[in-house]
Amino acid sequence: MDAHMLTALILTPFVLAFGYAGVHEYLRFKSDGRATYGLVFDEETGTSYVTGIGEEEEAYDPEEFNPDDYNDPVTAEGTEESRA
Repeated sequence: MDAHMLTALILTPFVLAFGYAGVHEYLRFKSDGRATYGLVFDEETGTSYVTGIGEEEEAYDPEEFNPDDYNDPVTAEGTEESRA
């Protein structure tokens, strides 16, 4: 197999994914206008993720993060000693 063909086969999925994301974002921009993306913290699961943030919402500030503030499902159900 030629080196150029191998390079093209390896890069094709990445080029297609990047192109799809670009077209999708462009169409979203044309229909909804400018968007604000930011980090959002989910207190139920204790995880954070990047998503679109509405104008009325506030982005998550990592410097204000306290890992003890989220709802731990294990401690919410009770300790293992109380289950026995």
